[in-house]
Amino acid sequence: MKKLLTISGLLLSLLVSAQGSPDYGGGLKFNLNPEGTKYMRFIAWNQVWLRSTDLNPGSMIGDESVSSHEDAGLRRLRLLAYAQISPRYMILTHIGINNQTFINGGASGSAGTGGYGAGKKPGLFFHDAWNEYAVVLPKESKPFSLSVGAGLHYYMGLSRMTMSSTLNYLTIDAPIFNWPLIENSDQFARQIGIFAKGKYNKFEYRFSINKPFATNQTPTNVTDASIAKAVDNNNTTQWSKAGYVEYQFFDKEANFLPYKVGTYLGTKKMFNIGAGFYNAPKGTQTSVNGVIKEHAISLFAGDVFLDMPIGAKEKKMAITAYSVFYNYDFGPNYLRNLGIMNEGVMDPTFTGSTALAGAGNLQPMVGTGNIWYTQAGVLLPNKNEKPKVRIQPFGAYTYKNFDALEKASSQFDLGANFFLDGHHAKITTQYSTRPVYTAVDKIDKYKGEFIIQLQIYL
Repeated sequence: MKKLLTISGLLLSLLVSAQGSPDYGGGLKFNLNPEGTKYMRFIAWNQVWLRSTDLNPGSMIGDESVSSHEDAGLRRLRLLAYAQISPRYMILTHIGINNQTFINGGASGSAGTGGYGAGKKPGLFFHDAWNEYAVVLPKESKPFSLSVGAGLHYYMGLSRMTMSSTLNYLTIDAPIFNWPLIENSDQFARQIGIFAKGKYNKFEYRFSINKPFATNQTPTNVTDASIAKAVDNNNTTQWSKAGYVEYQFFDKEANFLPYKVGTYLGTKKMFNIGAGFYNAPKGTQTSVNGVIKEHAISLFAGDVFLDMPIGAKEKKMAITAYSVFYNYDFGPNYLRNLGIMNEGVMDPTFTGSTALAGAGNLQPMVGTGNIWYTQAGVLLPNKNEKPKVRIQPFGAYTYKNFDALEKASSQFDLGANFFLDGHHAKITTQYSTRPVYTAVDKIDKYKGEFIIQLQIYL
């Protein structure tokens, strides 16, 4: 029991160290027995965005045609709780809301004015809800561990960033295409199924079998197969399979929870290489001359993650870098346009060239083809024992080459984290570009978006 208690404490300390502040424990923790081997832990976090966005041509917000717009929104409001009711048994629930603005993100049916006006009272829903059993407990004397679980879960394989924590990103947020099924055949990057996770020496593995959520989009019928476009329609919904395997060269990461850390702020020495996949038979459909054809969703990724202290120890500098290559196959010419907290709609009176993606901040986000994404940042030196603010400038580059578009795009993100108390209290600023396609072979221009995020996490 003492060894189990030590291991449990070590896992908790690893989770805490990822946040870059020694002044907080592992959230709000209640011991259920004197030894602390049975406990319940609560974590809460809010992410508030202030934005200035250059909108796609022909955009309208409310009843006004606009080319740019400023707003405030609630990107994430979350509460996570889990209970370790024995060294082997764990239950976890994670609830919250996302993407509420002054005009959208509200409860179903909210519109107009009043108590349930536009954008008001968003529906609280479960992000995660699973039960887990440790078949082979982690022990210092044994290289192998194994846990299995079932429920609505985040062990969706593919890449490190597909299972990323939203608490400790290097950039202001994930690039979104790391969740290629988002809100189509998943529930906010989760599916219901069975998972297995564990370690073998320096290898970490995660595999799952899941039932994708049903999709029923109707494909547009064409007479030429070369221009057929696949849409999400999984019909009877066969089981999906996902997995991710990673080799950790230096420090070992905790895998107590699925959420992968974005930047450790120099508290660990990490160099990991990983690869993953997701496959769903008959996930999409096309229609040619009235004949429906089903296509598998086959997604693959390979990535590398580096995070370690650099320079003299007393300067407390650190470097973080991550690079991932995605190969996506959703079927012929599949393309999906997305924009975070998009508030724009098309102006019916607009007569100029409009974006193929649509209004607001929509852009080609996911599609059959390839994506390469790389980010890097440096935690600047500070010799103070408890510095008031720590600064971490960063940059990111995205290359997208989708079959449905004849021209590839390059996008950039530049910004900085200002850590008031590690990831527990930070301000992040970021400027991002996105392509505006006016034809499949033409990027008319690149638009920009400036965001300030205020994050507090317990």
